[in-house]
Amino acid sequence: MRSLYSLIITTIIVASMLSACCNHQKEESMEITPAILTENMDITIEPGDDFFKYVNGQWMKNNEIPAEYSQYGAFTELYESNQKQLRSLIEEVAEKKDIENGSVAQKIRDLYNSGMDTIAIENAGLAPISKDLEEISVLASKKDIQNYIAKLHKTGINPVFYVFSEADQENSSMNIANIYQGGLGLPDVDYYINDDEGSRKLRTEYEDHLKKMFMLTGNDESLAEKNAKGVLNIETKLAKVSKSRLERRDPNANFNKMSAGDLSGVAPDIDWNNYFNNIGLTDPGMINVAQPDFFTGFGKILKETEIDDWKAYLTWNVLDSYANYLHEDIVNQNFEFYGKVLSGTQEIQPRWKRVLNNTSGRLGEAIGQLYVEKYFPPESKSRMLVLVENLRSSFADRINKLDWMSDETKQKALEKLERITVKIGYPDVWKDYSGLTIVPDNYAQNVKNSREFEFNFDINKVGKPVDKNEWGMTPQTVNAYYNPTANEIVFPAAILQPPFFNKDADDAVNYGAIGVVIGHEMTHGFDDQGRKYDKDGNLNDWWTDEDAKLFEEKTKLLVDQYNNYAILDTLHVDGKLTLGENIADIGGLNIAYNALQKAYNGNIPEPIDGFTSDQRFFIGYAQVWRQNIRDKELMRRLKVDVHSPGDARVNVPPFNLDVFISAFSISPDDKLFIPEENRASIW
Repeated sequence: MRSLYSLIITTIIVASMLSACCNHQKEESMEITPAILTENMDITIEPGDDFFKYVNGQWMKNNEIPAEYSQYGAFTELYESNQKQLRSLIEEVAEKKDIENGSVAQKIRDLYNSGMDTIAIENAGLAPISKDLEEISVLASKKDIQNYIAKLHKTGINPVFYVFSEADQENSSMNIANIYQGGLGLPDVDYYINDDEGSRKLRTEYEDHLKKMFMLTGNDESLAEKNAKGVLNIETKLAKVSKSRLERRDPNANFNKMSAGDLSGVAPDIDWNNYFNNIGLTDPGMINVAQPDFFTGFGKILKETEIDDWKAYLTWNVLDSYANYLHEDIVNQNFEFYGKVLSGTQEIQPRWKRVLNNTSGRLGEAIGQLYVEKYFPPESKSRMLVLVENLRSSFADRINKLDWMSDETKQKALEKLERITVKIGYPDVWKDYSGLTIVPDNYAQNVKNSREFEFNFDINKVGKPVDKNEWGMTPQTVNAYYNPTANEIVFPAAILQPPFFNKDADDAVNYGAIGVVIGHEMTHGFDDQGRKYDKDGNLNDWWTDEDAKLFEEKTKLLVDQYNNYAILDTLHVDGKLTLGENIADIGGLNIAYNALQKAYNGNIPEPIDGFTSDQRFFIGYAQVWRQNIRDKELMRRLKVDVHSPGDARVNVPPFNLDVFISAFSISPDDKLFIPEENRASIW
């Protein structure tokens, strides 16, 4: 393991190489962004009937979903703006000729340019994966199959299951190996198991997609059809021994630490010692087997399924994992199913966006340095730090005033809140890409090299202390997250822009937007999953039995509210699947509103543009979630997304808050009114 000193030296070297190729100055925008865009609102709609459309209705009418997207909203608008900024940064690097070989700038340039070289990609055809396909075609035994699964895992392709490092949930300061169920081409277990008309239709379309992809590798129609059925056969068997998405939300159920010897007892048909040796983990130590029943089932499936089906399945995994990086016919067929059929997207994104996204993903922190240098003003970080501490103080106030929690549990909750680490903007220590080789003329090979680099980077952490400087998102990502094993909240630079964070906005709007985002991420430490981790990030029950029981009872109200929220007439939000995010939304609103009142200290400002500060707080929150979404994408997300749809996130949580009811004079006659006795209040 490299020392901290060597990491610092590497950072300095990387930074100097980047600045040598692109000496940027920060762009200071003189344009003022309005805090509330009243032209986006539809004031013909009563706030109590549909607050989402009251705030965003006119925007929804004026903004059709672009053909390249399955949904379009505030996140997408900000993503589009970031795309243009990143394109400018990367293309400036890509045009450089005199860059030192092996430098980060060379890697950015050659990865991007190789992806844009469509002539070379078309001429290469299937050559980038031909060796894999040939090797799979001659596999002759179940042992060969096991060995090849390990080989693919090493190259970042994940047939059957995932293997990765993660903090030991009993000792969060150390990393251990984890194995986790997977291996499915459709986005959820239910698609394979459910017998409704929609699921049956999707399986038929998926099988047709498999067949077409096999034909693009040179199979005749008969063989392609046989191989497609073989893949679907294995994936269906894997789905039947898999835990559902809802079951996988329970951290206790998915933490099963055991030795390699114990794992061999769970799945005796797999040679685990050979597997770990093959992936370069000769001494895995204790392993978290997230779903033991899945691995027992996998062993039996391996044993009972014909070799030819397994060869088809492995071939499909290789083909599918490279589908976006090969010739146009494969790219388009891949989009036809995963874009059009699954999400309703009408057109594939232009090539520059696809290559840009891949480059930004593979060299994320290197590009993140360029992004931060040019587009992230230091004052944004300073203001965020103040906001976070205001929210932390507000959350502490609310914990102290809870009438359902004992003093014993309150004390531990306050200790956990105080220990939350805050990361804003970008990492203190940048990632070292010196071990990654990028060539100028082979896009698929660059993807492979990058995947192998990431796999080795990850697996080499097993048995070593957790790096507290590491980030799970790049600075250019429009998102935020809470990491329970680190007890940390992380806000990348890219989200600190309007409508989330607006330097020109009044406090009410900023607290309703980025303030709620901060409160949301803090609340994740105390949602139905996060509450099971202690202040040090260990899976440890720190609640009294009575407090845990009262918490569960309070969450039932929220589950019922979302279960009853109708989408597309007959479909509903899954209140249990989305519970953690829904708890965080309502918690974020309460904490941020309370923090805003503390900031006012009794000096409530006069209305602006006819809206009181309370109204502006909730409008600021609602405009963050503006979006239009295609029916197919919405149906897919209702099955697989732990987040509720945007309209539900606006039309449910505020109606649980008395201050919202009062601010907009919501009455029992309004459609979304929630009687006081049915309102959820947890944190």
